[in-house]
Amino acid sequence: MSTKLKNLSDYSTKNVANVAKKRFGIVVSEWNEEVTGALYAGAHETLIRHGVKKENILHKDVPGSFELSVAAQWMASREDIDAVICLGCVIQGETKHFDFICHAVAQGLTNVALKYNKPVIFGVLTPNTQKQALDRAGGSLGNKGDEAAITAIKMLNF
Repeated sequence: MSTKLKNLSDYSTKNVANVAKKRFGIVVSEWNEEVTGALYAGAHETLIRHGVKKENILHKDVPGSFELSVAAQWMASREDIDAVICLGCVIQGETKHFDFICHAVAQGLTNVALKYNKPVIFGVLTPNTQKQALDRAGGSLGNKGDEAAITAIKMLNF
């Protein structure tokens, strides 16, 4: 979680596993592409920086954040994928749509992780405004993509 006191791109290297031979699936929502593209760039760069080979990162796009759950399930069902990182952005609007989507995605990704006994990382921003989203996608508060990637790495060392 980012706050004015914590940058999403700052993390401890405690419990960072050797992931040179691990394979990661990254599922990215196309909705709010300016934001989700930056989240993907952060996650990809963090994985590479920690020794993951480019050919061991499988990137797939889905239309929106709601579709992250089924795509994560497809990825997690693969024996050659060790962890799945899901990236999206749902900005608060004037209707309850935000609440339904955020709840469904959080519950769906949790269910996939439990079903496949693999790390399935919730890298979905839920800001009130576009500015808040950009601040958390490589802006003043760091990059949630960095945080999602390092979380996946650390979970593989659990």
